[in-house]
Amino acid sequence: MALFFSAENVRLYHDDFLRFNELTPESVDLIVTSPPYDVDIHYDGYKDDIPYDKYMEFVAAALEKCYRLAKPDGRLCLNIPLDKNKGGQQSVYADIVTIAKKIGWRYHTTIIWNEQNISRRTAWGSWMSASAPFVIAPVEMILVMFKETWKKQRQGISDITRDEFVEWTNGVWTFSGEQRSRIGHPAPFPLELPRRCIKLFSFVGDVVLDPFVGSGTTLLACYQLQRIGIGVEISATYCQIAAQRLQAAMGQKQLFSHHGNQL
Repeated sequence: MALFFSAENVRLYHDDFLRFNELTPESVDLIVTSPPYDVDIHYDGYKDDIPYDKYMEFVAAALEKCYRLAKPDGRLCLNIPLDKNKGGQQSVYADIVTIAKKIGWRYHTTIIWNEQNISRRTAWGSWMSASAPFVIAPVEMILVMFKETWKKQRQGISDITRDEFVEWTNGVWTFSGEQRSRIGHPAPFPLELPRRCIKLFSFVGDVVLDPFVGSGTTLLACYQLQRIGIGVEISATYCQIAAQRLQAAMGQKQLFSHHGNQL
């Protein structure tokens, strides 16, 4: 597994992030990602219904690697669920915060992403009864953490507007999710999510990493916002989708993967 796609200011690697070794330690300014949720989504190349303790071990290993790759003033924006009900109630967000802090990540804030989507419920529990009702919040969390120091150690160019800064520093973000059918990926997040994180928490030209790149949305935002985007994806199918989306955005007729296949 190696470099799959490279053009302009973005690079996409087909690899397992836990074995990925193309970056030097302390070289990344910002990590924006959403790991698998362990809710039995049918991904290509990844089993998404492992036991909860094993899932937490997987997340911990990824966060440890992210920590090593982050600069001393590096930041992490982690899109994760608040909790999960499928297969038993679990406090996913709280558990991941605890794990991340043990690794060394320092807590800054949490942004609540209000998807305005109530169609994902899998059960009511006990209908109209106090016997065993389920409460399901139609929100996801964006956990914001940093490595050693929150204040950036160098000055750079910020491209965020006044109105964006005022709106986005309010910790409840309301915008719709992405349609799976439009992207061809079972769990894509919308472009607005990485766009906001990148503009709010990084300078133009910073290195932004997505270790679970999926359909390539973070890399697409990096391309549009003039950041150096680096993505890692274990599935060749999703690498192809991401590369095609980037190719379309760049408006180039012919781009080639590093496997020699025309995209």
